[in-house]
Amino acid sequence: MGHCGHSLAMSDTPDEIIDHKPSYCEGCHENLQEVDSVSYTRRQLVDIPPVHPVYTEHRSHLKICPCCGFENRGIFPDRLQSPIQYGARVEATAAYMSVYQYLPYHRITQFFNDCFGLPLSEGSIDNFLSNMSQKASSAYETIRQRVQSAPVVGSDETGCRVNGRKHWFHVWQTPSLTFIVSFAHRSFQAISQYFNDGFEHSVYVSDCYAAQLKASAKAHQLCIAHLLRELLNFEKNLRSEWSTKMKDLLMRAWNLKKAMTADDYHHTGQEVASIDTQLDQLLTVDESKFNKKEQALVRRLRKHRTGILTFLYHELVPPDNNASERAIRNVKVKTKVSGQFRNKDGKGADRYAKIRSVIDTTIKNGQDVYAALVCMANCNKIVVVE
Repeated sequence: MGHCGHSLAMSDTPDEIIDHKPSYCEGCHENLQEVDSVSYTRRQLVDIPPVHPVYTEHRSHLKICPCCGFENRGIFPDRLQSPIQYGARVEATAAYMSVYQYLPYHRITQFFNDCFGLPLSEGSIDNFLSNMSQKASSAYETIRQRVQSAPVVGSDETGCRVNGRKHWFHVWQTPSLTFIVSFAHRSFQAISQYFNDGFEHSVYVSDCYAAQLKASAKAHQLCIAHLLRELLNFEKNLRSEWSTKMKDLLMRAWNLKKAMTADDYHHTGQEVASIDTQLDQLLTVDESKFNKKEQALVRRLRKHRTGILTFLYHELVPPDNNASERAIRNVKVKTKVSGQFRNKDGKGADRYAKIRSVIDTTIKNGQDVYAALVCMANCNKIVVVE
């Protein structure tokens, strides 16, 4: 609902044309076989042809030099390492179905068997994902490096289960990059392991989780959407006058952000200065009579005062961390559709994070996901465009 409809467009170059010509006159039964048509109308049928596996046999021929007797053999392509194996499109399609379409192994095997007549095992699917993960490593590292040097970086995390145990996925993202990792803990250790040098060139956008705020960065921006939800709860349930004033001030700042132009960031306007001053005044409140949770919020905002209104001073900095929440939401969808991550080596979550990072970065840069996966399966690498 709410989306504009569209009609299926007819092709100007159909693959097959079938003419339907009247052979006799329905009025007088005259033979019309030799009568030329004066016009025609068109209707087109769009369908998918039956898909069957294509077996390509490679033969390495032996030739013996007539001069020296040396035996010369033709060289197989690098990809062919065994007498028979699956091709790049099979591998890429399995990764596409598992990581992009969230399907569990048994449904992927059903898809290949029913639609392609190719009876894959779940073990083969697991091997494909392992191979694709290894092939994604170069692009994955490129994404990490570009995220670390980006002017604005958003981060978030979400929980899941791996082999029956609590596990975490962390994401760092920009408008053109997504870097996802799986980690055993929700801690600063994840940030330090992948971004040990911090984000000296970046404004770091996150919620108020302590580990995120501990990350070294050029500046921080707290997620105003999180703060507004918290303040609205206090306003409704505690009838807190202070929470209402703080909520209104942050909403005023958010609306100002929407109205600001590029030139407004080159100097501090009166409205920005006024909001800054009122924020300082609200944070000087005596919170001793507040509810404990509201007291904790006041102390948290005081501690991270410099990260509340950063978005009013930097054009590219958003007032919320919604982009990061969207970037990590795919993990929840994957576990709802496929269940928890299960692998004997415990690497299933890592594989998903690596391949999904490449897929989401591909989408953000307007590239075709399936074509990118086929390229990666064929060439052992993928070009990341920013």
